[in-house]
Amino acid sequence: MMRSAALLLVPCLVLVAGGNQSTRSTHRGGLVKSAKEAKSIAEQETGGIAVSAHRIPLNGASGGWEVDIHMPRDEKGWRCTIDADTRMVHRKDRIPNPRPTKRNR
Repeated sequence: MMRSAALLLVPCLVLVAGGNQSTRSTHRGGLVKSAKEAKSIAEQETGGIAVSAHRIPLNGASGGWEVDIHMPRDEKGWRCTIDADTRMVHRKDRIPNPRPTKRNR
C-alpha cells in the first residue's frame, strides 16, 4: 500500500518541479517602438515585403505606424496602419505596388 502511494506521488513531484523553471515568452507585448517591429507585423498580416514605415498620429496616446507593402506577384500593394498600443493592423488600403528597395529584393 505504501509503495503504490509513493508511485502516485512521483509524477506529481515531476510536474511541480518542471513548473518552477522560468521560460522566456516569444510573444512581445507593449508598444511598437521601431519601424522594424511595425514592418514585421505588416509582413505577417499581408504576406508581402515591407518597403517603408513611418510614425503617424493615431486616435491614441502613442500613435501608430504606416507601412507600405510590396506584393511580388500582384500589381497592387498594401498600405497598413498599425496601432502602436495594440500591435494590430488598424486599417489596410490597396495602393499601386511600391518598388522594393535593394535591401528587400
